[in-house]
Amino acid sequence: MAALAVGAKAPDFTTRGALAGKTFTLTLSHQLKRGPVVLYFFPKAFTPGCSAEAREFAENIDKFKAAGATVIGMSADPVDDLVSFSTKECAGKFPVASAGSTIISGYDVGLKMRPGMTDRTSYVIAPSGRIAFVHSEMNYANHVKSTLDAVRSMQAK
Repeated sequence: MAALAVGAKAPDFTTRGALAGKTFTLTLSHQLKRGPVVLYFFPKAFTPGCSAEAREFAENIDKFKAAGATVIGMSADPVDDLVSFSTKECAGKFPVASAGSTIISGYDVGLKMRPGMTDRTSYVIAPSGRIAFVHSEMNYANHVKSTLDAVRSMQAK
């Protein structure tokens, strides 16, 4: 799986997202003003691995907040599907947003075997807009731990 390199500039974007069942406009540069962003891409809402990953991020959201980070989930799903996902799987604790083709190609997260879907890649983006950490692996099991460790490492510096 391909991904942007550490140190690369994260492409800014504006898209539609959902938080706790409500839609809104999400702009990455606005989120970065508050601190680092964990931007995690997942293939498809309401599939077993993607639901488990979202629940794990939700269970750990207070740890991310304590480290000063914002968590945002992204997939190629339409925002209407993500409205329900934001309440059922994310427990209303963090936003999920719809990644169109420009975002998918900009972040190099296209799922090769399923065009139009995203692979499972997590980025930690520093407030400067630079990629600070990348975890690109289809198995969701280590994404939460690795991104939380990366955010805590940034906080310690």
